[in-house]
Amino acid sequence: MTSDDLRRQLDAIFNARDRANMAPTIEAFEALLAKHPGDPEVLFKVGGAYDTAGQEQRALEFYERALDAGLGGDSLRAFYLPYGSTLKNVGRIEESLVVFERAREQFPDDAALVVFHALTLHESGQHGAALGEVLTMVADCLDRPEIVRYEPAIRGYAAALTEQA
Repeated sequence: MTSDDLRRQLDAIFNARDRANMAPTIEAFEALLAKHPGDPEVLFKVGGAYDTAGQEQRALEFYERALDAGLGGDSLRAFYLPYGSTLKNVGRIEESLVVFERAREQFPDDAALVVFHALTLHESGQHGAALGEVLTMVADCLDRPEIVRYEPAIRGYAAALTEQA
């Protein structure tokens, strides 16, 4: 099977998933994993299915195996958010912060990573830093006249909040 064929199978399983009943999706991804036991993409998808099913500890096992197996490129970009978020959700806050910081270094233009990093900062008690990151993202991403007009003030508040952390 070519990597394109495998990718199409992964996409088909993912697109057919029912978030309210993840058992068939998990079963389908696990069947692919049996055929491709070390494939980082398959490991990542299995982890994501368990994560969606609310089985976060089990998901982390597969996420970490995917990373160890050499997950890269766009998949790595997509990986960081659920992995960091799941670490936060199971109480591994410091590890989550490290993951999001690494992700943001590698993918600085990813606004979703900023949001979820801010959620982890908030969870860790760094409320000012969390709000500062979101305000910076607002100033960076929104090109609306009402934001542009107040961009210096927004950036000033963002910097002040981040420095307080």
